[in-house]
Amino acid sequence: MNNRFETIQNTINEIQVSLTSETKSSAGDKHETGRAMLQLEREKVGNQLAEVQKVKETLSKIDVFKTLEVVGLGSVVYTVQANYFIAVSVGKLIVDDVTFYAISPNTPIGKLLIGKGVGEEVGFREQKFIIDQII
Repeated sequence: MNNRFETIQNTINEIQVSLTSETKSSAGDKHETGRAMLQLEREKVGNQLAEVQKVKETLSKIDVFKTLEVVGLGSVVYTVQANYFIAVSVGKLIVDDVTFYAISPNTPIGKLLIGKGVGEEVGFREQKFIIDQII
């Protein structure tokens, strides 16, 4: 996460240097087009930076030492169908040969799992599964 943050930060700095060092040439339209493209790139990278900061903020709210009776932010949920880490949507993770899906509590499956306890059944896309364990 920190590597991605640093990469995005470096890209923003490079774009800023390019914007400030670009001098107006005799080809005025080319200059303006180049500046506009750099500004669009800076905006895109700025959005990526904001997303990384949002993910870091969400992860910082997780108390890894707290065990919950019901699924909440930071829960690891084992089911017959799949295993989930309720935090941020980063996709498939493999830990000690066990597959987990890191999902946000705001995803459709996340919303279904939040507040549920061990032994409860959850239905998603015509499939039903039971929560086996919550860590």
